[in-house]
Amino acid sequence: MSALIEAADLHFAYPQRPPVLAGASLSLSPGERLAITGPNGAGKSTLLQILVGLLRPQAGQVRAFGAERCEEADFHEVRRRVGLVFQDPDDQLFCPTVAEDVAFGPLNLGQSRTDALAMVDQVLSQLDLTSLRDRVTHKLSGGEKRLVSLAGVLAMAPDVLLLDEPTNALDEETTARLIEILLELPQAMLIVSHDPHFRRRVVTRTLRLRNGVLAPPEPACVPI
Repeated sequence: MSALIEAADLHFAYPQRPPVLAGASLSLSPGERLAITGPNGAGKSTLLQILVGLLRPQAGQVRAFGAERCEEADFHEVRRRVGLVFQDPDDQLFCPTVAEDVAFGPLNLGQSRTDALAMVDQVLSQLDLTSLRDRVTHKLSGGEKRLVSLAGVLAMAPDVLLLDEPTNALDEETTARLIEILLELPQAMLIVSHDPHFRRRVVTRTLRLRNGVLAPPEPACVPI
């Protein structure tokens, strides 16, 4: 089965700082929900941004949907087909109301206003968020903002979801609802998460980012 996204031997360092990626490689297959774990500052969010072309590695290769992606133009298709949900929903929500925010992506892809609003209603209904349709985005709770951020990404009908700490600051009830939603979605997912309970429920495979490289986590020791 061909990989949807592949990264090979990625190297990246911010100016005047030690490298955060030093040969990181991964492959995401259709239907897979792959978790990336690792210490704070290890480069997990950086990795997601490289995969959609928001940052450029100093070395290494990104392939998506069967093609190598190097230049900005190469990533236009990637950003249409890969939905990135940022760690902080305030970085993602910028329209006055929920409906306008969710409609922004479809409108930006060239859909008519009628079709975009139909997609808004479909996605909000799918996520059980219809009651938030006309709410002012900056007055939503943290959990509501996170789910609306996901709705905005799903409205673009992506093939792949990249989720950066999706349970950060969520209460138990909202986390349970998010788990239900993700398990029902058909998209392949790459999920950065520190939450072991969430990972056990959702992901199919885990890689740990440490010292700039990705590897399967070491098995936990079981007392005899």
